[in-house]
Amino acid sequence: MDKSKRLFLKSKQSFRRSLSPIQSGDRIDYKNMSLLYRFISQQGKILSRRVNRLTLKQQRLITIAIKQARILSLLPFVNSLPFVNNEKKKYEKSESITRTTTVLKKKKK
Repeated sequence: MDKSKRLFLKSKQSFRRSLSPIQSGDRIDYKNMSLLYRFISQQGKILSRRVNRLTLKQQRLITIAIKQARILSLLPFVNSLPFVNNEKKKYEKSESITRTTTVLKKKKK
């Protein structure tokens, strides 16, 4: 065979998908918080199936469980806490502003 034709042949290795992050003993349930936190981003979003490496059925069950936990206030809908940096925000002290109010007097008729 020519060297140029050999480059385009597919390799004999089979594609092997890595193991699922959910073991056979894990129950996908809204009460299993340690499991649900693995499939949520830092902002509180549900991670995609491609990122999680889940099957379609597992992703559906995880999504339903996360939504149930959110409704029952076990999980936040959106993580409102900003990412914690080592720097603390310094708030500048603003000068006090004195406001004067003007009172309008009504004219007597």
